[in-house]
Amino acid sequence: MKEYLFVFRGGRDQVAEESPEQMQIHMQKWSVWMEGLAKEGKLIGGQPLQKEGKVVAKGGKMITDGPFTEGKEVVGGYLIVKAKDIDGAVEISKGCPIYEFDGTTEVRELIPM
Repeated sequence: MKEYLFVFRGGRDQVAEESPEQMQIHMQKWSVWMEGLAKEGKLIGGQPLQKEGKVVAKGGKMITDGPFTEGKEVVGGYLIVKAKDIDGAVEISKGCPIYEFDGTTEVRELIPM
């Protein structure tokens, strides 16, 4: 089994517009999906990310607030999963609730070091 990173982008602004009840239902779908992956031994870990952060560039000489990009480009969180190959990882990603709010999942294989 190989390890894959799911990078979740977008969808956050649409979720924020939902009522508290609708947001709770959506978050429950995330919990159910991730618990299922854990039970199958496919989930290694992951976390949502705060919207705010810092961007460090030029060897640490330039530090700016950010990232400030379009809502569809903001990274909202990540997961690391196990799959046989990239096609298997893509299949796992299809169950993600982010698609309900027009978000995307970038699937990348992790290189063992």
